[in-house]
Amino acid sequence: MPDLLTDQLRLMAEHHGDEVAFIDVSTGTDLTFGEWETRSNRLARWLIDRGVTKGDRVAVHVPPEESHIFLISYAAAHKAGAAAVPTSTRLVARELSFVLDHAGASLAITGTSTLPALLEASSDLTELRMIVTSAPTGSEVDGPELVAWDEATDPDGSTVQVPLDRADIADIMYTSGTTGRPKGVVVQHGNIALIPNGLPAWNGSGWLHASPMFTFAGIASVYNPMKLGMRLQYLPKFDVDAWFDAVEHHRPSATFLVPAMAELLISSPRFGSTDLSSITLCPLGSAPLAPTTFDTLRQRLPQAMVSNSWGMTEAGPAFCLMPPDQVDRRVGSVGRPVPPTEFRIVDGDDDVLPPRTVGELLVRNPGREREYFRDPDATARTWQDGWLRTGDLAELDEDGYVYLRGRAKDVIIRGGNNVHASDVESVLYEHPAVREAAVAAVAHDVLGEDIGAWVVLTPGATTAEEELRSFCAERLSDYKVPRRWTFLDELPRNPTGKVVKRDLPQR
Repeated sequence: MPDLLTDQLRLMAEHHGDEVAFIDVSTGTDLTFGEWETRSNRLARWLIDRGVTKGDRVAVHVPPEESHIFLISYAAAHKAGAAAVPTSTRLVARELSFVLDHAGASLAITGTSTLPALLEASSDLTELRMIVTSAPTGSEVDGPELVAWDEATDPDGSTVQVPLDRADIADIMYTSGTTGRPKGVVVQHGNIALIPNGLPAWNGSGWLHASPMFTFAGIASVYNPMKLGMRLQYLPKFDVDAWFDAVEHHRPSATFLVPAMAELLISSPRFGSTDLSSITLCPLGSAPLAPTTFDTLRQRLPQAMVSNSWGMTEAGPAFCLMPPDQVDRRVGSVGRPVPPTEFRIVDGDDDVLPPRTVGELLVRNPGREREYFRDPDATARTWQDGWLRTGDLAELDEDGYVYLRGRAKDVIIRGGNNVHASDVESVLYEHPAVREAAVAAVAHDVLGEDIGAWVVLTPGATTAEEELRSFCAERLSDYKVPRRWTFLDELPRNPTGKVVKRDLPQR
């Protein structure tokens, strides 16, 4: 069998079983490595006994406040040989229904607050036969069988692992990405990890993380801290004061931030007074980062390695590294790729461009390529001759350091969440008072980008902004709902009739 993520957990449980592996810093809920290992073995055996077989898809739809359930379920799914499908708990029922139907999930594990949306979504799902939940299950409901979380366990907590190989699917990570409908990125056991398994020297320090575990950034927090001899200190919902409190009380050595978090921390009066001296590692990523924000963090954390990174779910374990001695020389760069990853900048004809020329960033990750689940056409468009078309505009300098300059694809990154404009536009067009609609990014001091909607109403309609906002909120995740609205007599268009979105923010 290949080197599996669950092998790392087994190794830690064997050598550091009594050490706390995870703690929810908001509630104090924790798991030792031994507890995590044993409880995931028991759940895995229960899943196998209930008919989960190698290759089945098990959805993990667990809210951040019950992250211990996420951790146990995620490990158990892999031990049972299934592909884990972490799903966003911000999805409304019809969005969730699409994802679970596309994945072909046969079983879902969920929390208390997330059960209602999952039940609503399951009404149209024929393959979903069972839901395990921490919510009360006393009443009978139509649809999948409901099983209480505490009952989904086997008496035998000893090691269990369905045999797997490198080509077997570990995860299917759904992302709205840059082409509309969510796509499932296939993550194989052979290309899931950036950091290899091993027995680290246990130092007991903490890695403070506040990104939802169902995200690309968040799921890295499950195993990477333990590979560095650290415990995961998890903040289920990012809040400025809660983050500062966690740093003061738990003294983490490392923390991951998305730029929106960094902006909020910097603007807080506590930024200058809280003791941040324990932090020696502070990577940032998942959205564009303002150079001034990066510089402010570096100045405030002189003892820490502060780095701005690039990544995307499709790119897998592709990684950029900026040596500390190059930060001042390469202002605005996110570093250069770590081998075997390669970067290339091309023009519209796919000709390679010289240094300091902006074009589309292509990425090659030999032996660790990914694909879209059940979507060969999208896979063929995105991965060509081993190169991933990122849709990002960038340039390389003479030494191979990359500088991001924007995005070629029509996607808005709002506080680290990808929002495809067509998703929002299609909902707006469902409203009877909307004749035309266009959605684009607007600048935001904290989030980096926010969502703006430009609407042309049907003649005689008097629909107000609040009505359209509520209409969208019923049909879209909260982070996809526009917060800036402009009503126009007509949309700006070019001679062929296409909306010129670059002109929208001026209106």
